[in-house]
Amino acid sequence: MSTKKLALIAVLVSQAAVLHYIESLLPNPIPIPGVKLGLANIITLLALVMFDFKTALTVILMRTVLGSLLSGTLFGVGFLLSITGALTAGCVMALLFRFTPFFSFLGISVAGAVAHSIGQLTIASLIINQPGIFYYLPIMLLLSVPAGSITGLLLKELVQYLKSTDRFNM
Repeated sequence: MSTKKLALIAVLVSQAAVLHYIESLLPNPIPIPGVKLGLANIITLLALVMFDFKTALTVILMRTVLGSLLSGTLFGVGFLLSITGALTAGCVMALLFRFTPFFSFLGISVAGAVAHSIGQLTIASLIINQPGIFYYLPIMLLLSVPAGSITGLLLKELVQYLKSTDRFNM
């Protein structure tokens, strides 16, 4: 791996960790536990677009660990929910990006947000040993659509900016 690529990946990890941390500090505008915008997924998708799944996976793991370390939730329940949701979303987004060329950034991001919710609820049901938590799924899925749409649109603008300034293929 070249030094330039390694430095760029480090920048992506730091940006994603900062977004993860900032989002943990913001008050939740919707008083529903577990609902947030998922701004760090913009950087995960950017890593997927610019590099590959392995790099995106590295960004997911590092940003989740660093973000949880900064917010004081490392290896707690919040960390388990976060990392499971992020890994599930990352895998779904990578599959859609790689094998379905008709999905836009918006569609891939919404699918990732939906997968994130399903991943979180799955690990939560295992932690609390209560499958009834899946009654919460329709609300989570309904809120995943606008969250995924916002992050997808932001990614689209970011990619357009990077391409227009000739910074995309570093």
